[in-house]
Amino acid sequence: MNSPGKSIFCFVFLIVTYCSQAALNLNLGSIVHSSIHQGHGREGENYREESLRHKRAVATSSPAPEEYEIEIEISFENASLLEPFKTYLKNLSFPIQVMNDNLSTDILSMKVTTVCRPNGNETFCSCESGYKWLPEVCLSNLTCQSYHSSAPEDCSCLKEMPAKGPYCQEVILKDIILRMSVRLKMDFQEDLKNSSSALYRSYKTDLERAFWKGYSILPGFKSVLITGFRPGSIIVKYNIQATKPTPTQMNEANDRVKTLINSTYRVDPLSFEATPDNETKFSIVPEIIYEGDTVTMRCENEVQSTNVTWRHFERATDIQNSSTFSIYTSLSHQISISTLTIRNISLIDAGEYVCTLTYDIFDYEGRKKINVISTEIEASEDLKVMCDNNPVSLSCCAGKDFNLSNIEWNQEGLINIPGISSSDSRCSKHTIKADGTQCLSGSAGTEVFYVCGFHSGHGADSSRKIKVTFTSVANLTVTPDPIAISEGQNFSIRCISDVSSYDSVFWNTSAGSKINPKFYVTKRYPNRAESVLTVETATREWNGVYHCIFRYKSSYSIATKDVTVHPLPLKHDILLDPLEADVPCGGICHLRCCINEAVDYRVTFQINGLSLPTVKEAQENRACYKYSLMANTTAWCSKTVQASCIFVNSVNKSVQSAPVTLRLVPEENITCQDPIIGNGEPGKMIQKLCQFSNIRNKLDHGMGGTITYICEGSTWKVKNNNCIAAPINNLLDLTKALVMSPKQEEKLLTYLQDLSSRTGKVQNEIKSSPGNLKAIITILELLSTVPTQVNTDMMTHVLSTVNVILDKPILNTWQVLHQQQANESSRLLDSVERFSRALHERVSVVPFIIHPNVQMRGLMTTATHMTDYDQHFLFPDSNLWGQVVIDRHQIESLEPNSSIITLAYPTLKAILPQSVQDKNFVNGLVMTTTVSQGVTKQFKISMKFKKNDLSLVAPQCVFWNYHLSNYTGGWDNSGCFVEQMKEDSVFCTCNHLTSFSILMSPDSPDPNSLLKILLDVISYIGLGFSILSLAACLVVEAFVWKSVTKNRTSYMRHVCIVNIAASLLIADSWFIVSAAIHDQRYLFSETACVAATFFIHFFYLSVFFWMLTLGLMLFYRLVFILHDTSKSIQKVIAFSLGYGCPLVISIITVGVTQPKDVYMRKNACWLNWDDTKALLAFVIPALIIVVINVTITFVVITKILRPSIGDKPSIQEKNSLFQISKSIGVLTPLLGLTWGFGLATVFQGSSAVFHIVFTLLNAFQGLFILLFGCLWDKKVQEALLHKFSLSRWSSQHTKERTTCRPQKQPAHLWKTHPVLILCLTENRKPHLRDFWEQWTSLIDKLQNRRHL
Repeated sequence: MNSPGKSIFCFVFLIVTYCSQAALNLNLGSIVHSSIHQGHGREGENYREESLRHKRAVATSSPAPEEYEIEIEISFENASLLEPFKTYLKNLSFPIQVMNDNLSTDILSMKVTTVCRPNGNETFCSCESGYKWLPEVCLSNLTCQSYHSSAPEDCSCLKEMPAKGPYCQEVILKDIILRMSVRLKMDFQEDLKNSSSALYRSYKTDLERAFWKGYSILPGFKSVLITGFRPGSIIVKYNIQATKPTPTQMNEANDRVKTLINSTYRVDPLSFEATPDNETKFSIVPEIIYEGDTVTMRCENEVQSTNVTWRHFERATDIQNSSTFSIYTSLSHQISISTLTIRNISLIDAGEYVCTLTYDIFDYEGRKKINVISTEIEASEDLKVMCDNNPVSLSCCAGKDFNLSNIEWNQEGLINIPGISSSDSRCSKHTIKADGTQCLSGSAGTEVFYVCGFHSGHGADSSRKIKVTFTSVANLTVTPDPIAISEGQNFSIRCISDVSSYDSVFWNTSAGSKINPKFYVTKRYPNRAESVLTVETATREWNGVYHCIFRYKSSYSIATKDVTVHPLPLKHDILLDPLEADVPCGGICHLRCCINEAVDYRVTFQINGLSLPTVKEAQENRACYKYSLMANTTAWCSKTVQASCIFVNSVNKSVQSAPVTLRLVPEENITCQDPIIGNGEPGKMIQKLCQFSNIRNKLDHGMGGTITYICEGSTWKVKNNNCIAAPINNLLDLTKALVMSPKQEEKLLTYLQDLSSRTGKVQNEIKSSPGNLKAIITILELLSTVPTQVNTDMMTHVLSTVNVILDKPILNTWQVLHQQQANESSRLLDSVERFSRALHERVSVVPFIIHPNVQMRGLMTTATHMTDYDQHFLFPDSNLWGQVVIDRHQIESLEPNSSIITLAYPTLKAILPQSVQDKNFVNGLVMTTTVSQGVTKQFKISMKFKKNDLSLVAPQCVFWNYHLSNYTGGWDNSGCFVEQMKEDSVFCTCNHLTSFSILMSPDSPDPNSLLKILLDVISYIGLGFSILSLAACLVVEAFVWKSVTKNRTSYMRHVCIVNIAASLLIADSWFIVSAAIHDQRYLFSETACVAATFFIHFFYLSVFFWMLTLGLMLFYRLVFILHDTSKSIQKVIAFSLGYGCPLVISIITVGVTQPKDVYMRKNACWLNWDDTKALLAFVIPALIIVVINVTITFVVITKILRPSIGDKPSIQEKNSLFQISKSIGVLTPLLGLTWGFGLATVFQGSSAVFHIVFTLLNAFQGLFILLFGCLWDKKVQEALLHKFSLSRWSSQHTKERTTCRPQKQPAHLWKTHPVLILCLTENRKPHLRDFWEQWTSLIDKLQNRRHL
């Protein structure tokens, strides 16, 4: 490129021409050669053939002008000529027109592209701005940075001009969009938000015109477009399409824009902002991000700036370096690289991240949104696995974007049971299969933890543990000894499992019938489990093979046991004739015992220890064994003997019948004789089985029950006929056998169907014999204990039977039955309730069952559909209706698939016992509502009853309490309240479930009557005054305590008064609490009511016992003058008596009555009277104390009036004693009369006057104590005067001369008392004088009374 010894500078410039010649034949040789220095060192023929290049192909035939690019190489020895040459080219005005003959050429531009400069012994050839070496040139030549071939991106300078290939070529830049904004210092108007407004179009037109002119100088400028305006003065947003400009070019264009629009729109010169598009490379590692990963974000820009900020778009705050975020920015090869690292990324870190590089006015922005996948794993629940080689799957599930292939399964535990892993769309599964050889046998279970763990490879980790308890298959052992028994005996089978794990245990017969769970009990122990089948009374049906079955998952362990039951009659199946008899001395009594079966037994009669043989007599299916007793032994006459028959079976097991009572009487005493009934004395009553009576032929063979005869004159007459018709009696026998049978539920439907059918056929017999009615009730009761689940068919037969026995013609039979046994109607109601609780159907609505005397409605709850329970009942024949409503929120508390059943009875009200006083009557339907699932909390139910008798008043909402009246049942109102009463109906609410009705009275006062309102007003006003008065009494005692307790007697007196006031104050407070509890119907009010009753009882008793203490103390001080007891002993005795005795009485009362639920009244928080007379535990002690105190008062007054010789109590003691007698004389009658009137109110029909007087005196007790027990005491009055007087007895500070002289005394006093000399000391306190005045006054009064 340069000749030796010379430093040559050369450059290449490009000429762009525009030629109008059809064919170009331009010879540039003269131009080029004339301008190239001859010392260039190149020959002409070596000039590049490529110096002349076409940009577009030459069109030889087209007349259209063509555009050409011509590269010219010029060499200078003086390098300083380059810049003037560039300046010259820059100042040229293009196009330049060249005319030559018929050739017209326009030179459009001339630009320097390549410059070669000497550098020592080398030449460096570089490209001018906007030009670059082509990659193939860079690869085939040495670059300035290295002597080796360089990568194309590093090639900006070559060691020498390439021998081949083009010069530097123009860099063709891509168009970019510059998002621009500028602020106009003008007020924003709302029309600028509307692109169709005139103002918007005006601004847009003016500004775009200026922008086009100003930004047209940018390289590759294409267009400018305003996109909108926003407030902030006026922010103009616009986009520029051009190639990438330099900051200098951009600033120059902005200056031109300011000049063009500033005069009109007042541009803020510093407000130009530009953000190029598509200039930032943004990458994120890893691409899939899990919670806990370390994430790296990288921004790259070909801009030499490190001013980079990172921002979380949703949080709208810049990110700073912290423990979680780390930012590092650097320059590498003129490229800005900024890295944001997020350690332990969390779900809240998800969102869009923006990196912004600021370079001059340009903001290069890159943004990407990341999603963070939760690593939360949901594992299957802990499992119990039986080692029976059956596969069991464990699973770990995650979100939808989770990569399940990264989940690994491991295990921890004593035994190693591997599994096989697999996965589906959301879950990874691990299937394990254990056999008996892998598990530890005989243990309660071996725990193994299976761990599913996730590892992302970028820091995220998550795992879950699943506990699997492996249990070996249970080995069962049963009672080893053979079981061979006779009927009537008991037996048990013990089945033991060597593992404690099981899901269920049940027993089956060999035929597959399940045994009722009431026959067996299963218990679990730490290392074993056992189930014991116990049969108390075996029947022939228990003969067979029994299976004990332990089920765990799908595995069953079975053990079997044979049971042999030998026939033997049951004791209650042996029929005796006679049951009792009078045998004439010297006569014969024919005894027989029968069984309804044909099995042969050895039967003997045992009489007085003698075993006597019998004679067998077969009668159809009955076998009777007879013996004729000869009563010809004189020693037996006028004695009573017991005879019984003994049955012995084939294995020598025996059963003895019930005894027959035989009374031997002289023959002359016998007046009634009958070959069937027997002999008897006048007035003698005997019972006979109906089967052996003289009415046997009237009914079918097989009748049951008993008939009672009485001897009147010489004739036997029927007193009570309790015979049972044969169809009912046969079913009763079968039912008794059924409840002892292992196959109970299989036969239940058949038995209920037979009962319904047979009951309908013997209605006339039921009317005539209470025995039939009682038998039917017994059958229903026995059958109700059998089922664990009842269906509608069974319930239909039950209610069909109930409808018959509750029919109106049979109500008279009920009355007769109640005279014999009072709880039969309660047994019936309880039995039907048990059936209804066991009723379960698969449909949501229970079918209606409607009969004239009973109706049933109900529903089955479901988890998806909950509605209010609203059932209506109508009995046209009885003119009664009712409604039951349960809110759906109450129903939601029940378990799904629970049944709610309501039964309504119109005639049951007539046969259920009434209240004890026979004053209240059931005046509506009896409705029973039950729930199949147990209700453990309060359950609100609302009911509406149609009144039967509109003349009755004072309704009570009640339920049938089976525990009352020694478990015969009774009406109880606990938890039930009258919500509303109308002329013909009563609306009730209860907080529990059972059988409900309403009680009403013909003469009870209306709860809203004037008398009740008056009593309430008196009570609350009086108690208010009483509580205030008692509090005032305690305050007064506290003020005067030191002044009035100078001696022992006064001290004890005021101790008693204070405790009387305190006890009565607490008792009255509890009385108000109890009234609030009952009136407001608070939850758990029963417990609170028990507490209130206890404390009222205790503290009211304390009032009386402290009064007794006060009286006894007075009696002691006057009668036992010479006996002196210390104050501490007196206090111990007083408190023991005042609080100890009431506490003992109260505790015994509640302990005896509360367990039987008869401690309180049913309508008030006070001691019960109707059921247990618990009120006597208060009345009796109170009345006794009143009598004692009255007696003591009489003795004290008599003692004071007639003092004994030697009785010389001090003057101060005498005054205290007088105050005590006065207080007792006032308090005792008041308190006694109060409770005397209260006792009168207990009895029925008491006058309202007693209620009013009792309420007045009881309510104002506290006021009486304040007035008569406290303020009436003169010492208390003076002490209060001393306490609050302004003078403060100024004489206390005056000194006087001490004299001792006889005082002038009344003449009569000298006759009965020695001369009293009062020594008055000058500084003595004046209360001595007061005592003297009180003493003389007392003596005067006593003497006056003696004269009278």
